[in-house]
Amino acid sequence: MVHKHAATHLHYDLRLEMDGVLKSWAVPKEPPLKPGTKRLAIMVEDHPLDYADFEGVIEEGYGAGTVEIWDKGSYDLTERSNDRIEVNFVGSKLKGRYLLVKFRKAGENDWLFFRAK
Repeated sequence: MVHKHAATHLHYDLRLEMDGVLKSWAVPKEPPLKPGTKRLAIMVEDHPLDYADFEGVIEEGYGAGTVEIWDKGSYDLTERSNDRIEVNFVGSKLKGRYLLVKFRKAGENDWLFFRAK
């Protein structure tokens, strides 16, 4: 699922249910819908599973702002390693094969998120 998060800076939170939590990445720009478009995805703290249905306003502190569900669906995990996650999304906006690849040159928590060709 993907949250659209209008905090200090508008961004999108990609969340994948894995290991009993929502693994989460902050994506500064709208997630890529077409192959060839790459987005930075910064891995952030895991969130509890029930956060997947959250929509509303975070009043103050870290992450303050409006949160809405931008896309929701399911996915099939086709590959997972320390440096690469490949999934097949079945959502209303994100559809098809997507990759998260560790972007070591940028930083420890930085990944590239893109739709495969």
